[in-house]
Amino acid sequence: MRVTRFLAGIVAATTVLALAACGGSSDTDDTPAASGSGAASFPVTITHAFGTTTIKKKPERVATVNWANHEVPLALGIVPVGYAKANFGDEDGDGLLPWDAAKLKELGAQTPVLFDETDGIDFEGVANTKPDVILAAYSGLTQQDYDTLTKIAPVVAYPKTPWSTSWRDSIKLESKALGLAAEGDALIAKIEQEMKDEAARYPKLAGKSVMFLTHLDPTDLSKISFYTTHDTRSQFFTDLGMKHPESIAKASAGTTEFSLTQSAEQVQNLSDVDIIVTYGDAQGTTLATLQKDPLLSKIPAIARGSFVSLPGSTPVATAANPTPLAVSFVLKDYVDLLGKAADKI
Repeated sequence: MRVTRFLAGIVAATTVLALAACGGSSDTDDTPAASGSGAASFPVTITHAFGTTTIKKKPERVATVNWANHEVPLALGIVPVGYAKANFGDEDGDGLLPWDAAKLKELGAQTPVLFDETDGIDFEGVANTKPDVILAAYSGLTQQDYDTLTKIAPVVAYPKTPWSTSWRDSIKLESKALGLAAEGDALIAKIEQEMKDEAARYPKLAGKSVMFLTHLDPTDLSKISFYTTHDTRSQFFTDLGMKHPESIAKASAGTTEFSLTQSAEQVQNLSDVDIIVTYGDAQGTTLATLQKDPLLSKIPAIARGSFVSLPGSTPVATAANPTPLAVSFVLKDYVDLLGKAADKI
């Protein structure tokens, strides 16, 4: 984490945002509503896990940190002055995911400053872009991260817990901060319709129970890890008309974590899973490995091959964690994979 001597200059040169010490709450708190085309009245106040943030006037320079927060302003036609360099799914090494590159081209914009977050948030890089607001509704900000960023500009943090903000809530929070709440609602409606239309191509998907395993270690299958219902990857399934298995919902109810691990000896708990999704390969070796395992092969979804393996860091694997621009880019391919798995039930 790079908290360097530049902060002394920031503190002297910036007015620190006053924060109310209130806890997290819903991101749809009552604040002045946006009327469209940037005509929202300011100031607007947004409640989040670290308190409240008041944005006094419509931001002109927008920076974002952590994963995918730049996609909301981009989707709404605003090019951020800087955002995090892609560290997963960037197949050509230019720091951009394919849907970001496509949107920048559509907007006729150059690549903005890309912050290197390999060792944590690049506070100095963010400060150098001189933002009016910093968007981080979907993030893993710590209290220290948040406090440091607020010395640069007002920060829109996650509403409740790290890395659990849905794509809808990210759009709601961040479009509101930009004075574009009405446009944000329209974007949500557009994505929801796309999801509905694609899922309708595979009627068998309706009501199927799906779980998402985290990256598997083929050298140690004595335990498996999975994403809980709090994780956006799992929430994507319900967006498509599917459901969480009761076993996963029950395990998730007792935690706020986005993933859990259990012993492979407890595989009987997963007999209610219709389809399993994980990161793996396109050649089927991941499934073949699991089907040879004496314990995991007893899971019905694995035994019959109702299994989706998302290869490496390809676009469809990256977009399994749904974000405002990624959904439209890979939705058809992802639904095709899920539909083929459903055909085996």
